[in-house]
Amino acid sequence: MAKIKLREIAHARSGDKGDILNISLIPYEEKDYEVLREKVTPEKVKEQFGSLVKGEVKRYDMDNIKAFNFVFHNALDGGITQSLRVDRHGKTLSFKLVDMEIEM
Repeated sequence: MAKIKLREIAHARSGDKGDILNISLIPYEEKDYEVLREKVTPEKVKEQFGSLVKGEVKRYDMDNIKAFNFVFHNALDGGITQSLRVDRHGKTLSFKLVDMEIEM
């Protein structure tokens, strides 16, 4: 088995609302959807983000469009009006997700 970065088989989009971040993970090819379902668990995603995410991570499988939506609670240091982070919206955090390695 070889290790690959998620960005080799998927792309991501992020958004925010208050202190909640969401990141959608979308495979480039439909055949990789099941691989992502198996390998990219909420627990592994939370581990990837480490101390950046203080709350839980939930994954919503969107079988009809072959994509996933991860919702990160307590992830933006209070949200845009309170956070002192450079990226208060969390837009660049989608890059942290696709930098995650999985075994293929």
